This record gives sequence, C-alpha cells and structure tokens, in this order.
Amino acid sequence: MPADLDLTRLRALAAVARTGSLTAAARELGVAQPSVSHHLARLEVEAGIPLLERAGRGVRLTEAGRLLADRAEEILGRVAGVRRELDALAGLRAGRARLAAFPSALATIVPTAISALVRDHPGLGVGLVEVEPPEAVAALAAGEVDVALVFEHDDVRHARAVDDLSRYVVTPILDEPVHLVRPAPAAAPDDVAPPLADLAEADWIAGCPRCRADLVARCSAAGFSPRITFETDDSVAVQALVAAGVGVSLLPDLALRAHRSDQVVTHALPGARRRVLALTLGAPTPPARELLVRLVAAGAAGALS
Repeated sequence: MPADLDLTRLRALAAVARTGSLTAAARELGVAQPSVSHHLARLEVEAGIPLLERAGRGVRLTEAGRLLADRAEEILGRVAGVRRELDALAGLRAGRARLAAFPSALATIVPTAISALVRDHPGLGVGLVEVEPPEAVAALAAGEVDVALVFEHDDVRHARAVDDLSRYVVTPILDEPVHLVRPAPAAAPDDVAPPLADLAEADWIAGCPRCRADLVARCSAAGFSPRITFETDDSVAVQALVAAGVGVSLLPDLALRAHRSDQVVTHALPGARRRVLALTLGAPTPPARELLVRLVAAGAAGALS
C-alpha cells in the first residue's frame, strides 16, 4: 500500500510540472536542486510508481507524475484555503463565540459587548444563551458555550466564595451591591437600609435558588428565618409584587439597572455583595473567547459609569 503523501514533496512535484525542470523548480522554491531531486525520489517511493523519466539531459513527468502533479495543485490549494480559514479565525475575522449569561446581565452589560463585537469583527458570529449560573457552568463544561457569565454570593458567615471554580479560568467582571426592596409608601427614599432584624415579621419574596439561599442566610445571620411567601426568577415581577404590598425582597444592582419600578424604594444592604464572573475552560484562551470576555468587562464598566 502506498505511504501517505508528504506536502513538501507534492510542492516539489507541482513546481517541476509548472517550470519544466528541476533547476527552475529549485529556483522557484528557493532551495538547492539536490533537495528537489531528493524530495521527488522520496515521493516516488510514497506513491509506489515512477513519476519522472529521463528526457535527454533533463526529466519529464510520467503519466502518473502528471496526474499526481494536477492533484497536488488541488491538494495544496485546499490546504492553503484551510490555513487562511484558521488564520481568519485566529485573527477574529471568522468563527463563532458563544456566551451563556443570566437575565439581568443580558439586559445590561452584554448588549454593549455584543454591539462592539459585531461592529469591529463582522465575520465573527455570536451565540447567546439565557440561563442561570448552574446551567451556564454545565453548558461550558459540555463545550456548548465558550464563555459562561455567572454570579456568586459570599458565604454570609465566613465571607468566602461558595463555589469551587478551580477548574475554570475566572475573570472578575464586577462586584455589585445587593439592595433591600420595599414598597414606596412604606419607606423613605434614603440611602440607608434598616437592619434586617427589623423585618423579621415581614413577608419575603425570593428569587432564583442562589438568591433565595443568600436571602435565607442573611436573615438567619440577623437572627430570624424569613417567611417566604412567593418565589420568582423575574426581577420585574419581584418589584411588582413588592409595589403591591405583598412583601419585601433583596435584588442585586444589575436587576435594578435592567428595570427599576418607581413604586419601590431600594436601599443598598451593608455588606451584601454579589460578584459577577466570566468563566472559560483551559488556557491559553482562544482569541475569540478572550475578546468576548474583555468586551463583557468593558460593558460592565460602562453600565456602572
């Protein structure tokens, strides 16, 4: 069975076919003539059939040599095309970057990033998936997305991160306050949040499972277990319920930047923060992913300015 055909030797054969001699082929390729002769001799071994024959003081291609030379031009052209595609991808002129993010990030910091990406790199496609952090991390681990935008709260009692993100490349995007949200008639619009202990008898509206866990932990640290009457992931619905007097809630800054009801009053809760992080898998980070992370960080800076 013939061996695999070496591309360098195919280039030598194609050059001989184009120029008509070993000397001219060597000149075109920028190598010594013995090097061309060596490559062609090895190519004949790989092909398993004579490719050249003597013609006076020179050589000419056999029928098999002409066939292979024609195919070599096609093969080399395809390889060059693939190389251009890879260069385009590396140069951010083609390809696709996929981002998974939670709703309030998609409504605030992500649009600016995507707008810059589309404007400056029109050949680079972008995919967006709206999911909460656990699903975003799962999609990243499965290779379904390139960047996962997630958030995490501190462990209330130990002031440390709850999640183990050691297997990911973690880029901090922003650190945002968490706000106490109360009905406007029941609170003055000042910047000071009342102690949570003062709301021990209130009804509470909880958000996603992570936000609910943070709410329960903060209330527990204040000495009571919150009476949660409603749960919804929709921050717009949370504010509508609060405005209707159904209860009080905690919402992060991005959720309020995405939508702020004029029928609620918010107070930054002392010591309550939420970190937004961009996660990628592996290093070094491919250029498209690195660019997407950088633009999301810029979008966050712009959203908070």
